[in-house]
Amino acid sequence: MTQVTDQRATAPFGAVPARSSPAPLRPIPDFGPTDTLRGWLVTAFLTAIAAVTRFTLLDYPTDARTPVFDEKHYAPQAWQMLTGGWVEDNPGYGLVVHPPIGKQLIALGEYLFGYSGAGWRFSAALAGTILVLLVIRIARRLARSTLIGAIAGILLIADGLTFVSSRIGMLDIFLALFVTAAFGCVIVDRDRMRAAMARVDAEGRIGQTPWGPRLGVRWWRFGAGVLLGLACGTKWSGAYFAVAFLLLSLLFDWSARRAYGVRRPWAGIVVRDAIPALYGLIAIPMAIYLGSYWAWYTSETGIDRYAVGNQVGRGGLFHLVPDALRSLWYYHGEALKFHEGLTNSAGNHHPWESKPWTWPMGLRPMLYYYADGGVTGCGQSTCVKAVMLIGTPAIWWVALPALAWMLWRTIVRRDWRYGAVLVAYGAGILPWFLTLDRQMYYFYAVPLAPFLALGVALVLGDVLGPARRAGVPRSPTGTFVPVAPNERYTLGLVAVCLYLGLVIANFVWLWPILTALPISPASWHDHLWLPSWR
Repeated sequence: MTQVTDQRATAPFGAVPARSSPAPLRPIPDFGPTDTLRGWLVTAFLTAIAAVTRFTLLDYPTDARTPVFDEKHYAPQAWQMLTGGWVEDNPGYGLVVHPPIGKQLIALGEYLFGYSGAGWRFSAALAGTILVLLVIRIARRLARSTLIGAIAGILLIADGLTFVSSRIGMLDIFLALFVTAAFGCVIVDRDRMRAAMARVDAEGRIGQTPWGPRLGVRWWRFGAGVLLGLACGTKWSGAYFAVAFLLLSLLFDWSARRAYGVRRPWAGIVVRDAIPALYGLIAIPMAIYLGSYWAWYTSETGIDRYAVGNQVGRGGLFHLVPDALRSLWYYHGEALKFHEGLTNSAGNHHPWESKPWTWPMGLRPMLYYYADGGVTGCGQSTCVKAVMLIGTPAIWWVALPALAWMLWRTIVRRDWRYGAVLVAYGAGILPWFLTLDRQMYYFYAVPLAPFLALGVALVLGDVLGPARRAGVPRSPTGTFVPVAPNERYTLGLVAVCLYLGLVIANFVWLWPILTALPISPASWHDHLWLPSWR
């Protein structure tokens, strides 16, 4: 069976479409962008801008040189890790309920700069900067376009949610970094696996077995597993992404085997792919997670380190399990009790809590810091300063139409790029709908931000369309001559540039309430656009 392939459907944004011709039903051999030098120059330039915005005045503001908001939990715990064997052993800390990786990263900044604002925020700023780099590279690979990668980077640089999260000593930016990096590894693994399938197909070996070929060691998928383990070692919600990326990887495998003519693609992923995928994306993250407690295992005073024999009996069904693992299980049970009890029905309410249906548009931000006494510098007799965790409305308020477009492209046009981003975005929000009684906050949405930036950048790529239309044949041989950019592309470019200008202007407008610059009370109220922001 043959068909006419439309290479414009999968051509890189801005490319000149090649002439279509009858060909076997096989994917176009496109496994990534090829403008390597230009891609890295653009990436380096935008990452440098991100670094300037994230690191400037990083030690400001503080609460009389002490942490603000939930930094009050993580900064001292990280300091105790740094000075006490890399483990919290003070039972006076009532919120030792998160795994150690994120706090150990905060401790590295405190090692470099001491117990100061710059110290407990340095690692977060570095993570936020690297996150921009990753989003640029991932968007570039998804779209096969350095331009779309740059657009995604600009969106993330100008996003207030990730900006503020990169300038405060909390855990969410580390979770976002690890899950985004894992997603990037899964995407690269897809391209590498398809390239291997293309080689096998070219050699005529696809049909040697009904399940298709073995693809060897998948090091990029292994890397994704390591990163997912680090995500889980930062916050338990990293486990949602591990399950989602496992399913995504298997779908990629099935799609590739089917596209290259494997006779039994479903059986192929069962026989060839399922066990390696479970190993790479479930077993490896579990091993990394357990290993993240290395300091706790070697500690004599870690919280609940010796629960066996004290809170837990030595006998019972699991007496053959090492005491350290049984104590760790007990420790996790106590942490889970804390999370399960943090519910609205139990009387736990917070003035800035929000539910997940408000996160896509950022309808209920969070006030991290506010001061109105003794503040000067705004040119008025009375000044205030504040840090509000808020997503840039020009980005977040287009989330619902962007998600609808992405869903349409996934279902109707079978566009794998949108489907992959939707899977990652869904892993960051959908599980929270299962526990609506629990206290929740907008900073839980930080891992959504990079995938929102990726999705919006892809949508803007559709707005742009191809840079040039095919030329007119000049001879019977079918030679095509490129022509000037068409009006459709020019209008799309104008629309995209205007939108990015609006995003940047919106970010600049929000800057005072993202960085605690002194402003007048009237200006403060002018920045609070919605009643739910107050």
